[in-house]
Amino acid sequence: MRLAIFDDRRLGVVTGDQVVDVTAVLPWPHEPDPLLAGWWRGLCRDFAVLAPALEEAAANWRGVPLESVRLAAPVLGPTKIIASASNYQAHVDEMHTVQRRTLGQVESWMMNFDVFLKAPSSVAGPSDGIVLPRDVLEEGSEIHHESELVVVIGTGGKDIPVENALKHVLGYTIGLDITVRSAADRSRRKSYDTFSPLGPWLTTSDEAGDPADFDILLTCNGEQRQAVNTAALITPVPEIVAYASRMMTLNPGDVLFTGAPPGVGPILPGDVLYTSISRLGAMTLPVRAE
Repeated sequence: MRLAIFDDRRLGVVTGDQVVDVTAVLPWPHEPDPLLAGWWRGLCRDFAVLAPALEEAAANWRGVPLESVRLAAPVLGPTKIIASASNYQAHVDEMHTVQRRTLGQVESWMMNFDVFLKAPSSVAGPSDGIVLPRDVLEEGSEIHHESELVVVIGTGGKDIPVENALKHVLGYTIGLDITVRSAADRSRRKSYDTFSPLGPWLTTSDEAGDPADFDILLTCNGEQRQAVNTAALITPVPEIVAYASRMMTLNPGDVLFTGAPPGVGPILPGDVLYTSISRLGAMTLPVRAE
């Protein structure tokens, strides 16, 4: 199933080039404010129970063309965004060059896999684009794109065993981890508003298939920059989920970025990014100055 959030934070199921509004199926009052939208976290937690009714509604209710709606990020009010660092060897290798150019030295501790937090307020949708902060542009720091597979947690939990980790995943979406290259704290450099665009929808685990076999592609102004298969992840999805859950309880609706593939590069106002992941869809994001 492909779950979309659109217009006034309505819940939709995407079927072909149509989206069916299935908000009325949910047993909770609809609340469009992302900070108050407990219905979304409830859906993540209880999806297995609600899925038959959602499928029936999607099959029998009238849809509208996708092009006629405004798609929002396919998550609402996650309690946290957890991001993975240094999770493709080719990206680790290229960061030696990037850091020498942008920092004048290599920060060796940043070359090892780990997780860190991004501000939930950095989430944006396919229709929002990417806004580059005025102060960063004025200081001349590079701002880079990082196209990534993103995991959305379903039932959540603490100390999740690796062998059970995928049972806690609701599904997957496409994400960009927009990053300022500077000596500032990593979470700070990645948490500006619109620095976590997600979309175009969430594809549930049963439809998405094996997370170790997604093809990720990113182009900037039509030029290919990133192309990788998730089989190259140093720490695969089940291990990311298990590792993160040892440090913090994963709540329904939490978001996990799985790491930047090689080919990261600078973006500037006026650029247009196109990113796709096989079986998950694609989205086009314009870049503008604040």
